[in-house]
Amino acid sequence: MYKLSACCSMACGISLHPKMVLASLRIRKQGNGHRTNVPRNVNLEKLQNNYLFPEISKREVQHMDKYPNAKVISLGIGDTTEPIPEKISLSMANYARALSTADGYRGYGAEQGNQALRKAIAETFYKDVVIKDTEVFVSDGSQCDISRLQLLLGSKVTIAVQDPSFPAYIDSSVIIGQAGDFQDKTGKYQNIEYMPCGPQNNFFPDLATTPRTDIIFFCSPNNPTGHAATRKQLQQLVEFARDNGSIIIFDSAYAAYITDDSPKSIFEIPGAKEVAIEISSFSKFAGFTGVRLGWTVVPEELLFSSGFPVINDFNRIVCTCFNGASNIAQAGGLACLSSEGFQAIRSVIDYYKENANILVDTFASLGLNVYGGVNAPYVWVHFPGSKSWSVFSEILEKTHIITVPGSGFGPGGAEYIRISAFGQRDRIIEASWRLEKLFSKEKTLFNSVWNIE
Repeated sequence: MYKLSACCSMACGISLHPKMVLASLRIRKQGNGHRTNVPRNVNLEKLQNNYLFPEISKREVQHMDKYPNAKVISLGIGDTTEPIPEKISLSMANYARALSTADGYRGYGAEQGNQALRKAIAETFYKDVVIKDTEVFVSDGSQCDISRLQLLLGSKVTIAVQDPSFPAYIDSSVIIGQAGDFQDKTGKYQNIEYMPCGPQNNFFPDLATTPRTDIIFFCSPNNPTGHAATRKQLQQLVEFARDNGSIIIFDSAYAAYITDDSPKSIFEIPGAKEVAIEISSFSKFAGFTGVRLGWTVVPEELLFSSGFPVINDFNRIVCTCFNGASNIAQAGGLACLSSEGFQAIRSVIDYYKENANILVDTFASLGLNVYGGVNAPYVWVHFPGSKSWSVFSEILEKTHIITVPGSGFGPGGAEYIRISAFGQRDRIIEASWRLEKLFSKEKTLFNSVWNIE
């Protein structure tokens, strides 16, 4: 069987044989052996089905079993495909090699991260907004930091999310006990405020009708829609948070893809330091999806209602739950932020952005409404009247292309699919040709309504 993707089926960075992947996804619903007297965490029982991306991987493996000779192209899970620039990979190799010497060996590092890397992050990404290096916490990735922030916030806070949005915000809220019960009728959790962000409102919530919550998860550029919030929109968001005494968790993982004047950090907005935390990552910026490196910025000005600094509690969470990011990965991070490394990374980002342009042009030529792909590596395609899992299945069955069903990002994605621009150019072109061939033959697909989600 063939799979035209340099990335693994699973978002783990390790290439596994499809049978191994399938075996890892078989979850026993009930065991027949000895049982302890320890009850299951009731919050985990509230999670709906599998986490989105492992579910897609499972369906991909099933498809490859059904069509063992198919050349599957993966444009689903947003895993980078292009090699890490040599200067950066060599810095990690040299650090690892030095560990075999007495002079080069290092053990535990600071939980908050290598001081030189914290300083480089502050100077590279936040120089104009004056973020201190002591406010930067280096981590093993922004998704891990989402869960650490949930530990910081606890189960009693109320939260709001963009709809659609990255599923980790909601799933981590369910696990920590914030979400309440799932409502089958609406496809939403009872205690989560879903803020519609679609083309009807320029992908930004109507804050005038949005109830107050303690926490607002906000991603820009947004995953999955690809929309980068404008300066005016973020000014409104910061003002809304200040008026309501809320904290914004701002996810800027795709900021490096912004090419217009949209803010790359929430801290470009005056007053944001008093109401916001920012999480970000080297994953899509530098191809570190398997290396694992990210950071969180917690300003000293951010205070709880008691006046206690949030940064103090986050530092305690980090020191309790984390031994620090890999020293080898951090050496790579420093190389990324050197002048030569940064320039090399920009070339790779431009490559992915050109892939996105090809995909946008393909879907637009078919008469579909296409969003994203300008300030983000994702293309968000609307199939009016359809159900996203049905579109996903139709495309997979007839073109052997993996996409992501929009409903996996929330009810607001029910009629959409997300296409990733991460891929080698010849495979992006091949995928575009297959899609054009499919939809030119089956124009009725655009107006079909599938009843099976």
